[in-house]
Amino acid sequence: ELYYQPKVRLSDQFTVGAEALIRWQHPELGMISPDRFIPIAEETGLILPLGEWVIRTACQQLQKWREQGHPEISLSVNLSGRQFMQTDLVNMVQQVLKETGVNPKNLELELTESMLMADADQTIEKLHSFRALGLSLSIDDFGTGYSSLAYLKKFPIQTLKIDRSFVRDLGSNSDDNAIVKATIAMASSLNLKVIAEGVENNSQLNVLKGYNCEEVQGFFFARPMSSKDFSLYMKNEASNTSNSLRVM
Repeated sequence: ELYYQPKVRLSDQFTVGAEALIRWQHPELGMISPDRFIPIAEETGLILPLGEWVIRTACQQLQKWREQGHPEISLSVNLSGRQFMQTDLVNMVQQVLKETGVNPKNLELELTESMLMADADQTIEKLHSFRALGLSLSIDDFGTGYSSLAYLKKFPIQTLKIDRSFVRDLGSNSDDNAIVKATIAMASSLNLKVIAEGVENNSQLNVLKGYNCEEVQGFFFARPMSSKDFSLYMKNEASNTSNSLRVM
């Protein structure tokens, strides 16, 4: 099943998106971590039908939330390396969008640096095909893999996600502070949005605010939750916002 973790805009701490995260609730073994079953799915090729199921389910859920009257949000889905190499990937995503009626601007694909650099020229072509569909593109775990800044400016990317390993010691580790500050400044000069993941406390949040980070996600705001719980989460947020406006 898919779980959803909110992405929060720092300026007003309002939920503007979510990341879809796969979970396996086994009837005997209980909740199995993706770290255990995704590598096996990659090796066996099962990642291809599994990846298609994730994209379709995420789009169906987006449409359900819209029909339920929730505020419009963007939903991001992670692509695996093997999935990204699929020759018919762009056509499959286009078909899912058509079937579900989801506005392409509300779907974001997350890709890792190593995936993008495997065959940079072919990657650029595929990324432009996704952009032509109207999708947003994000580099996940930025700073943890091999990347070329020369290629970064060529990729039609809209967002960089700062890996949690750099966020963990913000406020107490000057090296991490410098890396995060420089990444946000570089992204801003390239007109890229920045999301910091793994935010768990107020200290990290304050540092990110000071560096003008736009969005965050992490346990400080919410853990990944089921679609039902995410609906309640958005309903409560909308209610709290409405009450705040009345008070003002």
